[in-house]
Amino acid sequence: MTRRLSLAEAADLAERACRAAGASDEAARSLARATVSADAHGKSSIGFAHLLDYLAAFREGRIDGGAEPLVTSPAPAAIHCDARGGIAQLGFDRVFDDLRSRADTIGVALFAQGGSYTTGELGYYPRRLAEAGLVAFAATNGPALIAVPGVKTPVYCTNPLAFAAPLEEGPPLLIDQASSATAFVALKHLAERGEALPPGWAIDADGHETTDPRAAMRGALLAFGGARGANIALMVEVLAAGLAGANWSLDAPPYTSGNRSPGAGLLVIAIAPALLAPGFPRRLRLQLERLASLGVHIPGRRGGLQEIDLPNALAAEIERMGMLSRA
Repeated sequence: MTRRLSLAEAADLAERACRAAGASDEAARSLARATVSADAHGKSSIGFAHLLDYLAAFREGRIDGGAEPLVTSPAPAAIHCDARGGIAQLGFDRVFDDLRSRADTIGVALFAQGGSYTTGELGYYPRRLAEAGLVAFAATNGPALIAVPGVKTPVYCTNPLAFAAPLEEGPPLLIDQASSATAFVALKHLAERGEALPPGWAIDADGHETTDPRAAMRGALLAFGGARGANIALMVEVLAAGLAGANWSLDAPPYTSGNRSPGAGLLVIAIAPALLAPGFPRRLRLQLERLASLGVHIPGRRGGLQEIDLPNALAAEIERMGMLSRA
């Protein structure tokens, strides 16, 4: 059974739970907005389902709910943020208008952030910029969760990257994918449902390939495409952790236990296409239509829903965790 909520009702549910769990009003609004957006765009595994991880992290100290981001500008086209153990979404919200303005003026602008909890749905960041008319790229890291060829222990996070570009009509083009065969939160949900993994997705604690998601959670995910996927994970690690001054994945505390922030990194690059290629949104729309006519799948063209369906048990658990945190 599910509970259908308007976006406003869903945001209110998320905000109330976050505040009860220890988040400031501003942090609660930022996290609620990102959570609702993920579910509304078909990313439920990193929407309200992932919000449970945030609520537990507020309560147990992995997120500082009152953290005040430290924003600096080392160069005209660069903005740096130290999340100070808070959430990634708040730092991004603080700089969004400035980042967009700098990109529109200079042609390109960069946002680098370290010291946060997980970034949630990575596509959320470039999608918002694309909706403002910019081409955007994002990369993030976190605690080590995936192994690479020749190594039996995790060395990188799932290290996703995301890209978005505006179109003349409708929602933007959006590509959002992990460097691993699947996201870790998806692995958790498969374990909860008792479903098997496809072969080649993960290894157990002894380094043997497994289709058991619970065994995989004690072992590691695998990079997609072998060495090529591992190379992409390394590239993301350099961009997100290296440039942002965040924890390398090997040094990041877990996001599901303990009382320390993972200290994750986030890098977002925004480009103003109007300064380089006038008519870009129309030209891209026509090209995507041509590709689609040939049978090519075009990712991310789904517009946001105006209502979302939450499983009753999930909605009740969010409310319960909020009440526990307040007790």
